[in-house]
Amino acid sequence: MNLSDPVTAIKGIGPKKAESLQKLGLFTVEDVTARFPRSYEDRRNPKAIASLKDGDRALVRAKVVLITKGRGFGRNRTLRILAEDSTGRMEALYFHAAYLEKAFRQGSEYAFFGKVKNENGRITMFQPDFAIAENEEEGILPVYSLSKGISQKEMRRIVKDALSAAEPSETLPLSVIKREGLCSRSYALNNIHFPQDETKYKEARYRLIFEEFFYLRSALMLSKNRFGAGREGRSVRSGWADRFIDRLPYPLTEAQRRSVEEILGDMADKKAMNRLLQGDVGSGKTAVAMAALAEACGAGFQGAFMAPTEILAKQHYATLTRELGPLGITVDLLLGSQTAAERKAVLTRLASGQTQVVAGTHAVISEKVAFQNLGLVITDEQHRFGVNQRKKLSEKGENPDVLVMTATPIPRTLAVVLYADLDVSVLDQLPPGRRPIQTRQYTEQSRKEAYRLLLQQVEEGRQAYIVAPFIEDSESVDGRSAEGLYEEFRKEYPQVSCALLHGAMKQNEKDAVMEKFAAGQVSVLISTVVIEVGIDVPNATVMIVENAERFGLAQLHQLRGRVGRGAHQSFCLLVLGESTDVAKERAATMCETTDGFVIAEKDLSMRGPGEFFGFRQHGLPQLALADPVRHMDLARKAGDSAMALLAADPGLQSAENSDFYARLKDKYVDPQVLIL
Repeated sequence: MNLSDPVTAIKGIGPKKAESLQKLGLFTVEDVTARFPRSYEDRRNPKAIASLKDGDRALVRAKVVLITKGRGFGRNRTLRILAEDSTGRMEALYFHAAYLEKAFRQGSEYAFFGKVKNENGRITMFQPDFAIAENEEEGILPVYSLSKGISQKEMRRIVKDALSAAEPSETLPLSVIKREGLCSRSYALNNIHFPQDETKYKEARYRLIFEEFFYLRSALMLSKNRFGAGREGRSVRSGWADRFIDRLPYPLTEAQRRSVEEILGDMADKKAMNRLLQGDVGSGKTAVAMAALAEACGAGFQGAFMAPTEILAKQHYATLTRELGPLGITVDLLLGSQTAAERKAVLTRLASGQTQVVAGTHAVISEKVAFQNLGLVITDEQHRFGVNQRKKLSEKGENPDVLVMTATPIPRTLAVVLYADLDVSVLDQLPPGRRPIQTRQYTEQSRKEAYRLLLQQVEEGRQAYIVAPFIEDSESVDGRSAEGLYEEFRKEYPQVSCALLHGAMKQNEKDAVMEKFAAGQVSVLISTVVIEVGIDVPNATVMIVENAERFGLAQLHQLRGRVGRGAHQSFCLLVLGESTDVAKERAATMCETTDGFVIAEKDLSMRGPGEFFGFRQHGLPQLALADPVRHMDLARKAGDSAMALLAADPGLQSAENSDFYARLKDKYVDPQVLIL
């Protein structure tokens, strides 16, 4: 049997079992060996019945002394098993257990494993695993996530057969294994599934976590092309960034100046830039991006600025035209909603070089788009784009410089793992004059106070958002909906102009609503989280979030960032429908700080790293065992080891490393994951 064989090569797996395994994502023998347990059951030491405590998960060997069929009909009948050992008696209770009535024999000894309920000395196990004592599985047993048609016992047998029949080949370079003192892949897999003891389990887990980080960091570093020949670009120097900055009516912050210097340094280098500009809402990322565009255009190159939505693309087009136009830089807009004639005119101007900067959506990466001399690619809200989409845009030129931007603060503890393929510039200051947004929390009983503040702001000529977690009301889910709030608001405050916006609306309808709101024709926008990113209305000063307990900290922070974009004092009002401890903690954090990086660290501690990894979309696969927060030291160690390997063998073409490189390419193959 080979690791690449289908699961049907494993003894006892026919078409039906194979279908159940495929629902778990297990198609090959290797998939089975790499499906790690979600937990373990320690069945090494049977316990005496008299020693069982409430809440224990224990293995008990006991003789069945009484079998009692409970009430009910057919398969719904309960079954009570009274069993005893030399120290006492216990009851095993099974529900819907007609199928088990012939499984037990009075007078025989069985091994029971399950959770113990001890009420005043009356000991019960509910639905425990059982087996004839002499056939009981012993040791530290794995517990797997299952699909219908596969039991734990079957899954254990399948994994054992796969491990014994197909010897796992080594997946790391031998030099790395020796240098890091790692156990072999075979040893690791056997002891992660069926550990003989705690020490061997820890050795196996260490090796496999290291391996996950080592693959990830190696792939990200290769994607970045820091090693070997690299992506040869062109040195871009013009001095136009200084001309642009000198024209600004405000001084750049120190963080903006630092980021501009880092970006211009990359652009002047012959290696193509691959940089992330990370900054909180309102930190001035667009000004930094425009300085880079000015530098590129001054040197005779074109620039592309890709945004995730048409609304945001239009906003960027207006800003770029206003700020870069006085330098003589021509700007165009390219959208999927444009007419054929409009698109043709833009494409002609781009191909001829008449247009120096184009702002647009995914339309910019369509096949018909051609540039005369693309030198700089910028993507905004980068987590909305997969790596492959950025690659397609980059391929419109000859290794153009790439700048990706995000307003989603990534905790510093994760940045080293998430963005090893990018150099990172951080805007951690807000421009002077920005007033901190006041954040307040309300209960369902005090929510009218929040609306009084909203009305006061509207009377003063300001605008407001009201965000709900759902589009429409539902009997099955408790929470406010955008449609329900819209009708409620219209009836209660008929004097205030309001509009409804949600993701189920057609794009042209959403654009029309947003354009009216941006023009000041609508005072209150009632919406779902569709307005979370990319809405810039400086006159909006109030954000009310209904059922705020249904949103994570990162999302609440993004929503808050829709206000506070103008000169007026702004407010974020959180209405909690349920005051759980977690909801209170999130609300308290929001009220205490407006620092996105502080909030991101707090969100990380409360929710774990999954959401932040999700921002990479196509960029990262799921990590099975590794946790970049809990295992940060090991992540750094693996990263250092990967860097050392690539420094010694940049292309991974040596005989020793070629197998590793082949596996790496197979694991992180474009277009689904990383670019290698």
